[in-house]
Amino acid sequence: MRLVNHEPHAIDLRTTPVHLGLGSRAKPVEGFAWEPEVLQAYSAAVAGDGAEGRMVAIFDGDGFGDHWERHPAGDELVVCLSGSVTVTRDGGGVPERVVLGPGEATVNPAGTWHAVDMAGPASILTITAGLGTDHRPRTAAGPTGQAGTSGQGTP
Repeated sequence: MRLVNHEPHAIDLRTTPVHLGLGSRAKPVEGFAWEPEVLQAYSAAVAGDGAEGRMVAIFDGDGFGDHWERHPAGDELVVCLSGSVTVTRDGGGVPERVVLGPGEATVNPAGTWHAVDMAGPASILTITAGLGTDHRPRTAAGPTGQAGTSGQGTP
């Protein structure tokens, strides 16, 4: 994994996210993967940006998300590029759902547990404050142990 200073070619945000850092810098993250050692290397490489650093990425999927996540360092913007997406936020044990179609967006407030479900093939673009991000498996109980926030069967 390495940050690229000047990429002259097109960047596929599905495989190469871009880090937005201090000084209005945009650096592709070459060799990125959702693996612990790569995430640790990425975090170390961008630590100087602190809570102001953001990752921009595109995710394609189909079906219910398998995890909850939250971003304590800042808000996350989720933009639906294609298909239909439901973002479920855990509002203290009460699920808050926002359904997005192409071109629509929602903001997950800092520190709010949320999950993303895709009704059929869909794509989203996210701009995320990644510092300190937490993940938890998606179960019948919500991320805080409250019942009723499972993605299974709740569009």
